[in-house]
Amino acid sequence: MTIPRLMLIAAAALATCSHTCAADDTLTIGFTVSRTGKLNTESTAQMRGFELWRDEVNVRGGIAAGDKRYKVSFVSYDDESAHPRVQQLYTRIINQDKAQFLFSPYSSGLVATAAIVSEQHGRIMLTTGAAEEKTYKLGNKNLFQVYSSADLYLAGAIQVVKELYSKAEPALVYKDDPLSKAVLQSARKQVAEAGLRTALDEAYSPETTDFGPIINKVISAKADVLLGGGHYSDGATLARQLHDHGARLKWVTLLVAPDSPNFATLGDAAVGISVPSQWEPQVSFKPDFGPTAAEFTQRFQAEYAIEPGYHAAAGYAAGLLLQHAIEEAGTLDQIKVADVLNKMDVTTMFGRTKFSTNPREHGLQIGHEMVLAQWQKKDGKLVKEVIWPKAAKTADILY
Repeated sequence: MTIPRLMLIAAAALATCSHTCAADDTLTIGFTVSRTGKLNTESTAQMRGFELWRDEVNVRGGIAAGDKRYKVSFVSYDDESAHPRVQQLYTRIINQDKAQFLFSPYSSGLVATAAIVSEQHGRIMLTTGAAEEKTYKLGNKNLFQVYSSADLYLAGAIQVVKELYSKAEPALVYKDDPLSKAVLQSARKQVAEAGLRTALDEAYSPETTDFGPIINKVISAKADVLLGGGHYSDGATLARQLHDHGARLKWVTLLVAPDSPNFATLGDAAVGISVPSQWEPQVSFKPDFGPTAAEFTQRFQAEYAIEPGYHAAAGYAAGLLLQHAIEEAGTLDQIKVADVLNKMDVTTMFGRTKFSTNPREHGLQIGHEMVLAQWQKKDGKLVKEVIWPKAAKTADILY
């Protein structure tokens, strides 16, 4: 009886030691996910990108920093797509869960809330799913934006419309939320600079599910182009109802929603709809480190049985960038890792990344370029093609 008891005690002691050692050799990254709420689709895709990166890093033995290797551990909570939850949870992630680094929640609005907490505690936060520029112009020192900024979202679509039909009259129809309003603020100027006349300029409530009244305004205004949208649920609904109402628009570009593979479930209502995209699987960047876009896409599909959109790709890229910064710094020290990020000018499967070090816009993404993708029907099957810029296109424009 004595020997087994001693063996149990020894085993318990060994388990405790192993746990402690593992904790010492673990890098904890914290973030929130909209597992519920209106941002669920995009946020879940972003999280999958985080998770694929983590799993691949850990299989290879973790992140090398100096003479140590760290396995990556995540601590995350459901923010329910709500600002109060984000503030509470990021405080908990830092103070109670002791996360050394942070990834952002999804959406410009939630990132702005999370940034208040991350800056107060001096934690580096790589922001994905956040294109609005305002957050990076408040004197923050620890934010690093992966996305291209909001002012570039509709620039390509406007250029395409001008080249195809210089007398087009666009309707600007967009969600009343931080990202969409920031995008449209720049788009109004770009439309005017292109010499186009705006037929309608209208925001809709985030709770809108019936777009009939707005579509009637678009038709009455005799608009032939529609630019706007917001996120997945409203954008997909707007696209379906435009088709159902027979709006007969020559061109539609919507934010966010058409990038999701789920958009193909709209069938014919998806045909011709374009989307400004941070990334597409077809891109052919030559990465300085990490997989190519094709390799990432193959791995993602093998894991989740769905093609990745730019939300997932950005999540994965955030992991690659943080890993590279830590390995270059050779330490987990926040200041030294931030110094590497500030000097970074690299290319990954997501494209070029360079952060502004101007104190007036610190962390703003200034290296990444966007593309314009469009849903087209090929051999009876819906496919998403890159149509702009010309150097990156995989198909001709459907107008």
